[in-house]
Amino acid sequence: MKNYILETCVDSLISAIEAEKGGASRIELCSNLVIGGVSPSISLFRQVRKYTNLKVRVLLRPRYGDYCYNNYEFEELKEQVEMFREEGADGVVVGILNPDGTLNLEQLAKLKQVANSMEIALHRAFDMCIHPLEALEQAIELQYDTILTGGQALLAWEGRDMLKTLQEQSQGRIEILAAGGINRNVIEKLLPYTGITSYHMSGKIELESAMKYRKPDASMGLPERDEYKLLRTDSTQIQAAADLLRSSSKLM
Repeated sequence: MKNYILETCVDSLISAIEAEKGGASRIELCSNLVIGGVSPSISLFRQVRKYTNLKVRVLLRPRYGDYCYNNYEFEELKEQVEMFREEGADGVVVGILNPDGTLNLEQLAKLKQVANSMEIALHRAFDMCIHPLEALEQAIELQYDTILTGGQALLAWEGRDMLKTLQEQSQGRIEILAAGGINRNVIEKLLPYTGITSYHMSGKIELESAMKYRKPDASMGLPERDEYKLLRTDSTQIQAAADLLRSSSKLM
């Protein structure tokens, strides 16, 4: 029987609780998903450990933007890997590129060394690299456990042909974790097309803020977003995807 994985990306304790309620296999914990996710706080990690029994991988990203980091940012990443390892995280999720779009193998190898026996995944920096099939082999050689990818596209369905190629070339040597617009309906199409059995989704919905007074001429958020609309994981979306994966023999 195949081992199907449903990873839920969350940036709050409430979302982690919802992910567990929906039947997620594990979570990727971050902060500020609205900007693609950056490293979470230790306190958030501890709260998730306190209130859930989920397997937790921690996204480590020092800032918004590209994945070419200066020496200070890399030192920060190394320290974060060490901190979350000591805190008992199940894994970390990282990614670093060179200016030419290739994987920064030296720095990625150092992060793997610091992670030690903790699981380590290559995040969607992979989708920004110049030679994905070469990068796949390099990630395997580095002994990374997972590649999080939309098949070099924003949405996994758009990158389905590359996802299929990655899954076929990987031959079980590394987990290909499909990401980008994933929901029950997308999994239903992607699973038989690509053969991928691991999926990453946020299952997010917008909730109205509890704020009653709303200052009309000031904003502390992103100008393109309503700061009184909060994003949270919806357990019903997670459950729908999890139920589909549990009955996935019908799709293959």
